[in-house]
Amino acid sequence: MKTIALVTGGYSGESVISYKTAATIEQNIDTEKWKYFTIDINPEGWFYTAPGSQKISVDKNDFSITVAGEKILFDAVLIALHGTPGEDGKLQGYFDCLKIPYTSCDAATSAITFNKRFTIAVAGASGIQVANSVLLIRNQFESADESVRHLRFPVFVKPNNGGSSIGMSKVNSHTEELGAAVTKAFKEDDQVLIEEFIKGREFTIGVFKNKGKIITLPMTEVISKNDFFDYEAKYNGASEEVTPANAGEEIAEKIRTAAKKAYSTFNCRGVVRIDFIYDETSGHPYMLEINTVPGQSAASIVPQQVKAMGWTLKEFYSALIEECFQ
Repeated sequence: MKTIALVTGGYSGESVISYKTAATIEQNIDTEKWKYFTIDINPEGWFYTAPGSQKISVDKNDFSITVAGEKILFDAVLIALHGTPGEDGKLQGYFDCLKIPYTSCDAATSAITFNKRFTIAVAGASGIQVANSVLLIRNQFESADESVRHLRFPVFVKPNNGGSSIGMSKVNSHTEELGAAVTKAFKEDDQVLIEEFIKGREFTIGVFKNKGKIITLPMTEVISKNDFFDYEAKYNGASEEVTPANAGEEIAEKIRTAAKKAYSTFNCRGVVRIDFIYDETSGHPYMLEINTVPGQSAASIVPQQVKAMGWTLKEFYSALIEECFQ
C-alpha cells in the first residue's frame, strides 16, 4: 500500500478554503488503496498532527515525518493547498527536487497560471479567445485612469496573482472610482490586472487526465446573485450553480474544445477548473482563468461535476493519485 501526503494550509487568505478542500478529500480517500497523512503547511511551520493532537514537524530535507519512532517517507503528494505555496509552483519545484510525484500541474505551469496576465497572454497566443486587459505594477505606473483609456468599460479590477475572487471589483464606467478598486486589489498583490468585462453566460469546467486521456467533466453554469462571481457568491451561497449546465450542445462543445485545448497548451496535470464567459453575440467562449488546484469543499464545483459524470469522489481521487505515478 502506497503512502500519500495530503498537503493543505497555505500562506495566504485562501488557506481557509484549503482546509475545507482537505476535509472533503479526507472523507473520500480510499483507505483500502492508500495510507495517507495530512500535512499542514502554514506560516508557523509544516506539521502532521498525530492522534492525541501531538504536532510532528516535517523534515524538509526529504519531506518525511517520524511517528512513534518510525520514519515515514511519501510515495506521492495529493495537493489540497490553494494559493501560495501550493498553487504557484513553489511546492511543485520542491517536490521535483525530491523526485516525489504529485497530483497537480508542474512548477512551470502552476507559476504561469497563477499569474492571470501570463495566463491570458499564453492563451491568446495559442488562439484561445481572451478579454483585453492591462497590468499595473506597484510604483511603476503614473495613473490608473490613463492606463485603461484604451479599454472598454465595464472592467474587472483584480489581484494578478491569487484566487477565490479576493480583492476583486467591478468598475462600471470611467466616472466611477477606479482608484479605490485598484487600491483594494493592491492590498492583495503587487500587480493588478484590469480586464474588460465580457457580457455573457459564465461557465466553468473541470478537466483532468485519466490513463493519458484528457477528460472534461460536465460543465457548470454560474448564475451570480451579486454583480459578478465574487468571494461571497463562490463560498457564501450568493450564486446559483447549475450542474450540468442547461446549454445547447453547440455551446457545450465549443467550451469543451477550448478547455481541452487550454489543458493541452498549458501542459496541465491532475484536475484543473477553467472559467469561461460565453459571448452569445460573437458565439465565442472567452477564457478567464485556469485554477490548477480547484476548490473541493462541500460547496465547490468540481465535486458537483464529478458526481454529475457518474463517478464517486472516492473513484475520482484514486484516479488522480494513480495518474500522478504515470
